[in-house]
Amino acid sequence: MDILTELETLCGLNGISGDEGAVREYIISQIEGKCEYSIDPLGNIIAFCKGIKTPDKKLMISAHMDEVGFIVTYITDKGLIKFAPVGGVDPRIVFGKRVSIGKNGIVGVVGGKALHHLESDEKEKAVPFDKLYIDIGADSKEQAEKYVSLGDSVCFDNSFITMGDKIKSKAIDDRAGCAVMLDMIRQGVEYDTYFTFVVQEEIGLRGSTAAAYTVAPDYAIVLEATTAADIPASSDDKRVCELDKGAVVSFMDRSTMYDKELYQLAFDIGAQKGIPVQTKTMVAGGNDAGAIHKSRGGVRTCALSVPCRYLHSPSCVISKNDLQSVRALAGELSKRIFEL
Repeated sequence: MDILTELETLCGLNGISGDEGAVREYIISQIEGKCEYSIDPLGNIIAFCKGIKTPDKKLMISAHMDEVGFIVTYITDKGLIKFAPVGGVDPRIVFGKRVSIGKNGIVGVVGGKALHHLESDEKEKAVPFDKLYIDIGADSKEQAEKYVSLGDSVCFDNSFITMGDKIKSKAIDDRAGCAVMLDMIRQGVEYDTYFTFVVQEEIGLRGSTAAAYTVAPDYAIVLEATTAADIPASSDDKRVCELDKGAVVSFMDRSTMYDKELYQLAFDIGAQKGIPVQTKTMVAGGNDAGAIHKSRGGVRTCALSVPCRYLHSPSCVISKNDLQSVRALAGELSKRIFEL
């Protein structure tokens, strides 16, 4: 299976933080027989792939399985579903979106107060989550409860679409990283490598905290998707990164100061192998590296990301070429990292 087909399959699965079961089951089906693996109490997949060589230090490559979404909190007498966000979702992009609820995939639409009922000051603001609801077509609480329960997961219900050399889908953060790791496992590794598919990144790096403690790596490569603000409204220094400029290598974000030698090594590899590489131009955001680099006695950590427009929305957009650049850079870095 090629990496783009893999990404489409992964993005088609639902798995908000704490409810990653469908994603986990699929990944297990793809790695069985190719490497040893275990599932920890939080639900992380910790896989060990035997390479041609056994280094004297441990490398862990990690990506998270969870996506942002919502959780059902209340059902009104009229059968409307109240909900809360799971992860960082901008309320401006939620109104009017189609969503899928629970394991049965009940379809609903996010609604709120009609435009002509809004006060003048309300028209200038995003509708807060407590003023929104999901309409599944039920006429009463009793009817809605036949299909929806409190605590059910809610995911964006959106198609995976190819737009020229771009891809649009929900959950690219971080199914892109998972797709890269599955491709690496299928292709085989030169050195013994741990691959961790972790849970609950979007609500506080929880899975990676546990996985890094278990693996106790010396080096870590975190594979992610990161915000690309290469749109007309953003000035050059606020663009963070751009589509079609290659893999993004971070020097610092809000949770991690990255290993400077690994940062430079990534750019050196890019120059030597003809792999497009760019840096993240703002100190913003964060990812599982924030937990991994502080684990136990400390872990030398690097983050490689796919630049992504409209992150944490039902319509994330990435470049196919950038995804391939991250895959190529991750493969080369996983070999060269042991030369340090």
